[in-house]
Amino acid sequence: MRSVPLLAAMAFLGATVAGAGVFPFSYRTHTLANGLKVYLVPLPTDGLVAYYSVVRTGSRDEVEPGHSGFAHFFEHMMFRGTEKYPGPVYDRIMTSIGADANAYTTDDWTCYHLNFAKPDLAKVIELEADRFQNLSYAEREFQTEAGAVYGELRKGKTSPMFVLSEALQNTAFDVHTYKHTTIGFEADVAAMPTMYEYSRSFFKRFYRPENVVIVVAGDIDADSTLQLIESRYGGWQPGYIAPQVPAEPEQTAERRVDVAYDGRSLPILAIAWRGDRFDPASREVAAGMVLEDLLFGETSDLYRRLVLEQRIVQRLRADLGSGRDPGLWTVMATIANEKDIETVRAAIDEAIASLQAQPPDVRQLDDLKKRARYQFLMGMDTPDSVAGGLARFIAMTGRVESVDELYTTLAQVQPEDVQRTARRCLTSERRTVAVLKGVTK
Repeated sequence: MRSVPLLAAMAFLGATVAGAGVFPFSYRTHTLANGLKVYLVPLPTDGLVAYYSVVRTGSRDEVEPGHSGFAHFFEHMMFRGTEKYPGPVYDRIMTSIGADANAYTTDDWTCYHLNFAKPDLAKVIELEADRFQNLSYAEREFQTEAGAVYGELRKGKTSPMFVLSEALQNTAFDVHTYKHTTIGFEADVAAMPTMYEYSRSFFKRFYRPENVVIVVAGDIDADSTLQLIESRYGGWQPGYIAPQVPAEPEQTAERRVDVAYDGRSLPILAIAWRGDRFDPASREVAAGMVLEDLLFGETSDLYRRLVLEQRIVQRLRADLGSGRDPGLWTVMATIANEKDIETVRAAIDEAIASLQAQPPDVRQLDDLKKRARYQFLMGMDTPDSVAGGLARFIAMTGRVESVDELYTTLAQVQPEDVQRTARRCLTSERRTVAVLKGVTK
């Protein structure tokens, strides 16, 4: 048991204590005999509890050709229920106890999350343990849900950002499964209704205790909660085998793609560089967190010039985050007029070249590091935000401890580290440039 009760109470009110770890709460961890890992985070939350089940499988794990989209599909299918608690019964119970139950899927993980009142904890554990071990659905139900997922994909194609992201990933990768978006290739999703037996094998392969981490945060007693989890999940049979995700070769030349959008849209410029995999001990990964704000954030010179002063960019946003494998560091600019696309691209190049030539100011860097830490802490003000804030770290590493590791590494980042990361990662040889244009009439 990690013991920081005073810090936990203070941090819950938005305060911090110097010298303590970044994750501000006491927690208990336990691994069941079948490999299921559990994190328990007691909080002074007056009867509120959050229950997260993090499945360390996302679209990256879909290695069989023609079968992309199944990680996201099971985000839907898990709500179909079991023989004991069919979907309508599960929904009725959740409604009766006032619980908020939902899920989401990413490239790297799938997450199921619930918020509810403390007296209903035992029932929630029973229901979640049942569906994770005993999911049951007929072929007709499977086909209905597969059709709904295909409808979701077609709806996504009405969004220019979806169409751009799909083309960007497909161009940037050759063999790695990051080549397709989380929802999958359209041809695969369209054919999904014929893959009933494959869906059953997918569930048996990936929904195993060694591949799942449970986080319970809020007004809980750690001992009794763990006993409930042991009693409900202890019989879950292990058997997870990690898929062999193909490694993407090094990129040695710039790639470009023009994206036609069948609808009205302002032009969007996307530049994506090959990043590194998530490693909380890596200064380059930590430097990426700083680079995101330093180059493209709302306080950056580039943002001030393009968005506030010249007003040729309506929206500038960047994501220099890392996944379980080397992914993309991406910046996107929504541009007011097509004639300014090259001007914006040149301005981005100029900002990067300036940083590559001259490291950032020490004071500015320190301010950005403090801001990153502060934003993380201030985002943890409810049981749901605490458990949700841990989900990414657990999915990437399987460990809550990686939170402290990452922010300890961030604190050690120096101006030269940021400059060196920009020089190595933000080069034309490592990037893919995509430009989306909508219809003009």
